Amino acid sequence: MEELSAAYFEELGFRTGLTHDRADGAVDISLYAAGADTASILVHCKAWDAYPVGVKALHELRAAMTSANVAEGVMVAAGRFTPEARGFAARENIQLIDGAALLEKLAALLPEKALALLKFATTGDFLTPTCPRCSIKMTARKSTREGRMFWGCTNYPRCKQTFSSATISPA
Repeated sequence: MEELSAAYFEELGFRTGLTHDRADGAVDISLYAAGADTASILVHCKAWDAYPVGVKALHELRAAMTSANVAEGVMVAAGRFTPEARGFAARENIQLIDGAALLEKLAALLPEKALALLKFATTGDFLTPTCPRCSIKMTARKSTREGRMFWGCTNYPRCKQTFSSATISPA
């Protein structure tokens, strides 16, 4: 999600810089206007969540904006935003881009650019989940006690994120 968002903003003419030091393992995208040495916009991405994105994620973005001395922010999410998040964003100069809006924005690009971003977004392994904390592909593992298959983060033991799966074939 972060890479697609960065590629989209580059198509709009921004230079992008990625920062990988967020506590939740996510990535910040700093947007630089042409010829600028300092970022003018800070972008946070929330790739997937079963629930709408709430105000907590926007408080984190606002704090990062203050720390980076940036007046404008963008939150890109695959899902939707809560009404509280929408209200907070409107007051704090944060643009919200949900999954549907992102698709609309991609479709509004010149056809060849939209096609290139679509190809970029659909390249890779979609059968292996990505760890939501570390943003890296997980690995199929087998429980030592029960013998059940599950997805585990490759950063284990630092990250203990797992997903159960009945679709993994035992090796």
